[in-house]
Amino acid sequence: MSRPLVVLGVTGGIAAYKSADLIRRLKDQDLDVQVIATNSALKFVGETTFAALSGKPVISDIWDKAHDVEHVNVAKNADAIVVAPATADFLAHLVYGFANDALLATLLVAKCPIILAPAMHTEMWENFATRENVATLRKRGFLVLEPAVGQLTGEDQGVGRLPDTTEIARVVKQVVNRKTSNLPKDLSGLNVLISAGGTREAIDPIRFIGNRASGKQGVALALSALSRGAKVTLVGANLNVAVPAGVEFVAANSALEMMEQMTLRAGSADIVIMNAAVADYFVPNPEESKIKKSTDKLNIELSKTGDILTVLSENKPVKQYLVGFAAETTNNNEELVGLSKTKLEKKKADLIVGNKVSASVGISSDENEAVLVTSNQAISLPKTDKLALADAIWDFIVKDLAKVGQERKSPVEPDLA
Repeated sequence: MSRPLVVLGVTGGIAAYKSADLIRRLKDQDLDVQVIATNSALKFVGETTFAALSGKPVISDIWDKAHDVEHVNVAKNADAIVVAPATADFLAHLVYGFANDALLATLLVAKCPIILAPAMHTEMWENFATRENVATLRKRGFLVLEPAVGQLTGEDQGVGRLPDTTEIARVVKQVVNRKTSNLPKDLSGLNVLISAGGTREAIDPIRFIGNRASGKQGVALALSALSRGAKVTLVGANLNVAVPAGVEFVAANSALEMMEQMTLRAGSADIVIMNAAVADYFVPNPEESKIKKSTDKLNIELSKTGDILTVLSENKPVKQYLVGFAAETTNNNEELVGLSKTKLEKKKADLIVGNKVSASVGISSDENEAVLVTSNQAISLPKTDKLALADAIWDFIVKDLAKVGQERKSPVEPDLA
């Protein structure tokens, strides 16, 4: 059985050297790779390298094999196209429909999903022209990944770095899976805000109160949403897993930081998912130096943290869809539904995902099971891996949005009536 074909477009940026590694990461995902490189890209990495790693001749000249109309045939056979790196110059040419090289010509023909991984200096990424071009491409259905933050060329650092190649490959694989299953990009044009991980509340400079949350479920929700076409922001607290390539990441260590970051961004989100395991209590006056083990007992005064889901609910735009999570240790499904229903009514959310947690399921594990509770229904989702569960949760949200007649526009505007 043939493997899905991914076309890897490489343009002329310094990050082109990482594309060689991306070929391996894509093949690790059981994908075939066909490289199309621009002339500028070949100034950074030789054609022989791409050919040896992909196992296929590199396409670089639109005039080669003109009798086969190569760019048309490649586009028709591709299950997905990923351009990594995508330079500012390339994005501008793509917006205006240029077809003066093999890669641009292929993209103009392609009907498959197209993923763009921009990489450039911070100033170029933040330039108004580039931001306008990115917004235009997203409106047209391109999946444009947010660049990473880190070391750039020379001594410069900032946003504009190509995301980790392993994480790019994971996104591509998820997109290909949806394409081969004939599943739509049903979150295109929507802004999604997700919290994940577990907060830590300082006791002293070294110790903290925390929980075993890893962030795996929230990260899976982010990856699934990204593959469906959404622009995703992830507010993460002490994650134990990598953030998917292309997701805008904001760190929030404590409950207070989580509250600040979520409330700051929630107003422009179409869908908000509060998945993070936020501490219920914190130490209002943590010690400034390490607490010595000088007594047999230690008393620590705790105060209740703010309820983020309640605050989000009280301030949410009318058309926003708000999701909360309820982690419970009960083994009784009816009790789990009841607890989730109570939380739904108390927090005034649109959906509560109630999930059983134990040493082997839910928090920190690779598997999860849940019940989806709204005002008029409760649906059980069996134990499965967290990415599969994330897909099932999004399937439900998309259907529920359609059912309640929510308008699918981004950004969401508050009700001014």
